[in-house]
Amino acid sequence: MHFNRTARTSLTLLALTITTGSLSNAENWPTWRGPQQDGISQEQGLPLTWSATANVDWRLPLPGVAPSTPIVWNDKIFLTSTDRDSEQILLLCIDTAGKQLWQRTIGRGESEQAEKNNRAAASPSTDGHHVWTLTGNGTVMCHDMSGNRKWQFHVEDRYEKIDMPWSMASSPTPYGQLLYLQLLHLNSSRVIAVDKNSGAEVWNVQRETDAQGKCMRSYATPVIYHDAEREYLLTQGQDYIVAHGLDSGRELWRCGDFHPRSGYDPMMHMSSSPVVAEGIILVPSGSQGNFQVLRSDGVGSITGDPKYCFWNDHISPMRPSALLVDSEVYICQEPGVLHCLDARTGEQHYKRAVHRHTHHASPVYADGRIYLTARDGTVTVVKAGTDFEILATNSLEELISASPAISGGRIYLRTYSNLYAVKAN
Repeated sequence: MHFNRTARTSLTLLALTITTGSLSNAENWPTWRGPQQDGISQEQGLPLTWSATANVDWRLPLPGVAPSTPIVWNDKIFLTSTDRDSEQILLLCIDTAGKQLWQRTIGRGESEQAEKNNRAAASPSTDGHHVWTLTGNGTVMCHDMSGNRKWQFHVEDRYEKIDMPWSMASSPTPYGQLLYLQLLHLNSSRVIAVDKNSGAEVWNVQRETDAQGKCMRSYATPVIYHDAEREYLLTQGQDYIVAHGLDSGRELWRCGDFHPRSGYDPMMHMSSSPVVAEGIILVPSGSQGNFQVLRSDGVGSITGDPKYCFWNDHISPMRPSALLVDSEVYICQEPGVLHCLDARTGEQHYKRAVHRHTHHASPVYADGRIYLTARDGTVTVVKAGTDFEILATNSLEELISASPAISGGRIYLRTYSNLYAVKAN
């Protein structure tokens, strides 16, 4: 069974593949997981092998550490960063030739909290007209593509005081005329939508939860589900995935039952984000928690309802989000173990170690290959399909927490020190 993404493209996330001029073959990468928020690129001819010196189109030193992913629109790259020489949080604009065009201060905060997250953990988002950012301590800001600030507000001025160890890391999600944010932390269970052009609140809802302890924290990013029959916002955290109406935030359905087999774990929080395709939703939880594959047509509470669950297994990753490619689900657990399972049945095709090191970044797919990025700078390239095969193992020998971005024949890799553009010769 192949799950169809084409139905989503009739109302794509902001015309995400618009291209112009000499970039007519380039696919934009406008959110941290790409055009459809699923880690999948349609580009071909990408590099299979590279090193710190081989197949590097260019390398740009960065002002500070951050785990956020670069985004790409036409000939511009945007990324957030700390500044190791100050407490500024920055938005950088770089052209696809590797030249920095401008930088703007989008907030202030500690610069070197790198092992987990820091104040620049959330990735920016763009629709080709504006760029939106959320800092770890709650500043939401909008710039145009030339760096002119259009609006801003601070979450604590409108809503609850942020209580979030390791900072907010959920990226803004634009869709249509609205920008969606989930504010799920120890003091808040709120989901909001603002006008993307003005920042004015359109709606905000309190999301019911009975989560306890650190389960109140969520670092996941909201995801849009869309097919020919329905569309809604998905928020993930505080022990539930919840579907909301796009125009009002009204709860449409919810699903729980994410904790380990051993029972309720008050230390478990959700960091990885859902992945969707037509008719199916992949829902992670926390380390060794319950990974669920749900139908998209839920109504009300669907926790434990076999009518709405294709399958579930206690194999959830802690940080990396999953991939859905054709009929297979790929789950990279944090120690570097890759699971490949049938998307409809959960049958395991394989479970293999790819690189025995911590994996914070989410995997990406392009041209028949899956790229898995470890924190030590090693990217393992695995052939997509039910038979496990490592095609290449590459290393930049620099620390990486950011997920790769793909556009214009390049893979962009953001290390703690540099932004690399790797490209096939």
